[in-house]
Amino acid sequence: MSASAIAAHSAQAPPHPLKEFWQYFNENKGAVVGLYFILFITVVALCAQFIAPHSPFEQYRDAILTPPAWQEGGSWTYPLGTDDVGRDILSRLIYGARLSLFVGLLVVTISLAAGILLGICSGYIGGYADTMVMRLMDIMLALPSLLLAMAIVTILGPSLRNAILAIAIVVLPHYVRLTRASMLSEKAKDYVTASRVCGAGPLRLMFLVILPNCMAPLIVQATLGFSSAILDAAALGFLGMGAQPPIPEWGAMLANALQFIQRAWWVVTFPGLAILLTVLAFNLAGDGLRDALDPKLKR
Repeated sequence: MSASAIAAHSAQAPPHPLKEFWQYFNENKGAVVGLYFILFITVVALCAQFIAPHSPFEQYRDAILTPPAWQEGGSWTYPLGTDDVGRDILSRLIYGARLSLFVGLLVVTISLAAGILLGICSGYIGGYADTMVMRLMDIMLALPSLLLAMAIVTILGPSLRNAILAIAIVVLPHYVRLTRASMLSEKAKDYVTASRVCGAGPLRLMFLVILPNCMAPLIVQATLGFSSAILDAAALGFLGMGAQPPIPEWGAMLANALQFIQRAWWVVTFPGLAILLTVLAFNLAGDGLRDALDPKLKR
């Protein structure tokens, strides 16, 4: 083969899937910004013990409600100020990032694994099993998600572990319905029929043949579910049903600071901004993943 033929063949070769994915993802500038913020907050969470200037539990009685460093009366020892018992807000925000990301990761892992198992079995088996599973999911979706999570935590008792379990149960129907819909769409395609003719059993068909082709929408939903998990955990912590004091959790920090909102704005503003920016970043990244993974949206 001549050099010109080799060059022409390489020019016509399709790009690497990861390179193509990044090209589509990079077109959404908001998604790129969200991804960079997620990477930043992840690094901060992993290196919390090295970055945080103070312990999140240490109380400085001589620095109660100290304002941020740039405000009159502030000190660079506590860059974002202190709370009502003298704890450094910046340190608690940094350790709170670790806790929030852990909650989101655990919730998404539990709900995604259970949702895939129920959804793929329901869609493949069909019949009464499918009807029972989907009606149960419909009942769960008919209830307000936060109210259902509060009811579960009330039964189990307020704690971070029970809040994680409650949130995972609340978001489960979204993964079940999405997996089932993808299964029903893929089950009738020719490659599944060919695999069945070649002797593939039900488990192989479900988890090795069909499931890989259903993962694109599930990855997008998991990214968006990450932000929902963080927000729901903050809401339960704000209501006193999630992480309990003195655990540095963003929602609990907001709840404890409400009575000081008029004379110490920083104790409410910074935890609220942390929740807002983190949830927004995951939503933007989820939109970018949807654009990059959905072939219907590709030009």
